[in-house]
Amino acid sequence: MTISNRLGLHARPAARFARMASGFRSRVWLVRDGEAVDGKSILEVLTLACPKGTRLIIRASGPDAQLAVDTLCQLVTDSFGELD
Repeated sequence: MTISNRLGLHARPAARFARMASGFRSRVWLVRDGEAVDGKSILEVLTLACPKGTRLIIRASGPDAQLAVDTLCQLVTDSFGELD
């Protein structure tokens, strides 16, 4: 996935990502350059410091892992609902 919104993965989209990830029973990780963080933690997501153009991988493990990955990928693809 590539971050496409103008301001990157700042606080508001990070909060949205973490909140959405928390809705799944599976564990969710967000990975940048080999560094994986808990996708359900806004603070950990923010530590990745992802400006526009950053490439990320979303991983999940658990009973609804595929749905979690698909849903979160769609959120990133939709620029976290932000209009540029």
